[in-house]
Amino acid sequence: MDKYKRILLDVKKLKKHFPIKKGFFRNDHRVLKAVDDISFKLYESETLGLVGESGCGKTTAGKTILRLYNPTSGEILMNTAQPDEPDSWEDIADLSYRQLKRFRNDMQVIYQDPYGSLNPRMDIKSIITEPLKIHRRWEKTEWNARVEKVLKAVGMDAEYMKRFPHEFSGGQRQRIAIARALILEPKIIIADEPVSALDVSIQAQVLNLLKELQDKFNLTYLFIAHDLGVVKHSSDRIAVMYLGKIVEIAESSTIFESPLHPYTEALLSAVPVADPERIKNQIPLAGDVPSPIDPPAGCHFHPRCPYASEICRHETPILTEMNHGHSVSCLRAEELSLKGVYS
Repeated sequence: MDKYKRILLDVKKLKKHFPIKKGFFRNDHRVLKAVDDISFKLYESETLGLVGESGCGKTTAGKTILRLYNPTSGEILMNTAQPDEPDSWEDIADLSYRQLKRFRNDMQVIYQDPYGSLNPRMDIKSIITEPLKIHRRWEKTEWNARVEKVLKAVGMDAEYMKRFPHEFSGGQRQRIAIARALILEPKIIIADEPVSALDVSIQAQVLNLLKELQDKFNLTYLFIAHDLGVVKHSSDRIAVMYLGKIVEIAESSTIFESPLHPYTEALLSAVPVADPERIKNQIPLAGDVPSPIDPPAGCHFHPRCPYASEICRHETPILTEMNHGHSVSCLRAEELSLKGVYS
């Protein structure tokens, strides 16, 4: 990635496994491998889209990076240096909750549901100032001015401060949630499907807002989504997840034009194209997503892959860089000639 020089977050071999419970006291001794050995870098001022089917582990990955879940293993390296200083790394995966508090200023989250993520008993001013109280940021006399500033930044009037969440539409609530994430002036925002619960016209407004805020405040986004159409217009790079693993990662244009993994090709075949003359051939995937409790041997995707061969059933692929900045986890990547959206 030539245009991205400084790494803010370096995730290495991250795993999050959940034990299977039987009754109140007995364990099954099996685990649900929600996130299973993923690695990626997040560069300053970029948007990395994390995409995949429901249940692939992308939301769990985001929550584990935020330390809302404790990782089973792996590293979450945060660059604590100022822009003009040499890189300095700290692994937040091993920190206690008390130690984590100083990193909460740098990483914030926007949740999917604008109705469930705001406390209905609190007015907008209380919702947005709550992070300031918890982290004891700035003097209390400054809070009003800061709330007004952040509301203005997301396109809302200061007069809304005394209103409650039920008085707003879904799009307005999501703007309030964005304002809450911005109030601590974070470096990284993890946006967990921030527009999927909104009408299509409102989705475009919120996506444009996120881009404007990124340019204005030098924000870095991990944008979690299942809609590749949304991710295409909002992400600089895209990482594709399947059954707890990243199977492909590259720049957005490269993913859409020249995918290397059959799962990515199948996802792209479902992306609508604004051309009435063109008939798209959607690639149906056989069967359902396997259980993350008992994933298939070899390549996890082989039971559904139209290109699977005998080696795919026995040998586990690893994420390997094939071209500059384009990595894929497929044993047959060099042999296959896959179609992108515009092929």
